[in-house]
Amino acid sequence: MISTLLVANRGEIACRIFRTCRALGITTVAVHSDADVDALHVREADTAVRLPGAAPADTYLRGDLVVAAALAAGADAVHPGYGFLSENAGFARAVRDAGLVWVGPPVKAIELMASKTRAKELMAAAGVPLLAPVDPARATADDLPLLLKAAAGGGGRGMRVVRELADLPGELTAAGAEAAAAFGDGEVFAEPYVERGRHVEVQIMADAHGGVWALGTRDCSLQRRHQKVVEEAPAPGLDDALRTRLHDAATAAAHAVGYRGAGTVEFLLSADGRPYFLEMNTRLQVEHPVTEAVFGLDLVALQLRVAEGEPLPAPAPSEPHGHAVEARLYAEDPAHDWQPQTGTLHTLDVPAEPGIRLDTGYTDGDTIGVHYDPMLAKVIAHAPTRAEAVRLLARTLERARVHGPVTNRDLLVRSLRHPDFLAARLDTGFYDRHLTALTPAPDGADRHLAVLAAALADAAARQQAPGPAPARLGAWRNLPSQPRTKRYRAEPDGTEHEAAYRTTRTGPAPETGERVVAARPDHVTLETGDGLTRRFRVAVHGDRTYVDTATGSHALTALPRFTDPTDRTEPGSLLAPMPGTVVRVADGLAAGAAVTAGQPLIWLEAMKMEHRILAPASGTLTALHATPGLQVEVGALLAVVQDAQTVVQDAQEEPKR
Repeated sequence: MISTLLVANRGEIACRIFRTCRALGITTVAVHSDADVDALHVREADTAVRLPGAAPADTYLRGDLVVAAALAAGADAVHPGYGFLSENAGFARAVRDAGLVWVGPPVKAIELMASKTRAKELMAAAGVPLLAPVDPARATADDLPLLLKAAAGGGGRGMRVVRELADLPGELTAAGAEAAAAFGDGEVFAEPYVERGRHVEVQIMADAHGGVWALGTRDCSLQRRHQKVVEEAPAPGLDDALRTRLHDAATAAAHAVGYRGAGTVEFLLSADGRPYFLEMNTRLQVEHPVTEAVFGLDLVALQLRVAEGEPLPAPAPSEPHGHAVEARLYAEDPAHDWQPQTGTLHTLDVPAEPGIRLDTGYTDGDTIGVHYDPMLAKVIAHAPTRAEAVRLLARTLERARVHGPVTNRDLLVRSLRHPDFLAARLDTGFYDRHLTALTPAPDGADRHLAVLAAALADAAARQQAPGPAPARLGAWRNLPSQPRTKRYRAEPDGTEHEAAYRTTRTGPAPETGERVVAARPDHVTLETGDGLTRRFRVAVHGDRTYVDTATGSHALTALPRFTDPTDRTEPGSLLAPMPGTVVRVADGLAAGAAVTAGQPLIWLEAMKMEHRILAPASGTLTALHATPGLQVEVGALLAVVQDAQTVVQDAQEEPKR
């Protein structure tokens, strides 16, 4: 029996495992980096052990430190969660060698599945259908498009789609470099890229007594950068014959490697419904809650039971019921190349409705840092039918209050309501086709009312503030007969807006004709010209005001009345869009080099993702401040590109200076 469990992970998955441990009476141990010293998973554990440093390579990826932490804390078992060391055979072996229980599959199974190339060979021998590999050195135009994939690891790292044969050598080099940096293994292989393919997977659970459960299917086709965003169970639109074929193939894969514990066999379905083996994840998946919801199971509890040597509780699982959909809430800006966001998460409030589950590693006031994945939470809805589950999840996300870094919340709501998603027309190219439509400019009328609500709430707060009236600045004063104005910059699009109202005996009167029903520092109610009553919840954190409406949220930064003339940026400046590390610059890039519009110049790595900094226009690189390995903060000047006309003007003006 396991009495004390160390979770070799952080954030949401550590908190989720601790929840099951508490229900089973198991003492919990957390490990944490210096950046996570006050993280939620640390606060929820019974004991915590520090891993000195902040970067994953110095902390959560140091198997020797994690094993030492388990022994020091008196743990008798280790659960790896997902990511980090969860599929590292050497770590699993070290845990076992230290006399600890490994809550995961056998070391041999991890080794066999660790390399996608070896896994495919093994699956072919077991009769599992798969795509034929393509030798990149012999690829022809007839083989296009190709998908390049890292043999080790996952999460979309080292993956490239190649549509032009001339691009293949460069993309192979780039994919190998990214794979080596992410997994310490630069091996890359190629296979046909299936257009409009669906990502469908089968959850398995196996014990050491020959029992293997195939726990239904999941569809995980909505992905960005080859990473999942929305998942659901069961996968919609599969006939019984295809579902049986997938279950049988997954079960055969488990038997082929002598599997034990929780795992997932992933398939790609072509447009005509043919399944192809992708890989086997020898761990718990991020999306496991949707399977738990439809089967009424606790997969972590089953993992612990199997690790203790017990058989699965029955020859087969219970029948599934209903439908479940999960959305991953990320701190990222989908409209700007999915750039990850950092900062203080002031508020994370998801309505606790029946059928809704929230898995998160954050609470109000926590900091979203640069070192780890930008996922804030997973929101899961379970209902009798798919339509009901989708509707419940979309409305719950819409009503959630998320104050802090920019998130993908609005994108998730629109995705769930998109006609293709509602009709289950799913494939991995969903966001490639629909991203522009899913990230529209904000509704002008709604934004106007939010700005007005922010200004009225601010006025109410000032009126209630104790102490003497604010001193008059210079010659400026607000006469009651003149409109009062307040300016805001909307985030993240940066547009500026102004609210104007007059102070009357009956209260504030907006210049744009709305009637103010109520105005308090945290709540404003307005009646619009068409007779609709709109309510707004207002929260202020520093210079940022968050206005929540019935259909979404607005983040507004209060602006001074007068613009600071020193607030200038040199034209053509390339600024770091997020904190991160410069991993490389374009070959031969140096001051004086000619560049073309859209040319990748600098690669930044932040929050487990790589981001390209592109030339804004064709011209000349007049300054380069970025070097590989350089740590930069958001807004740091990386380079300056001047277009051809500016360069000529500067040359002509030089003699006059």
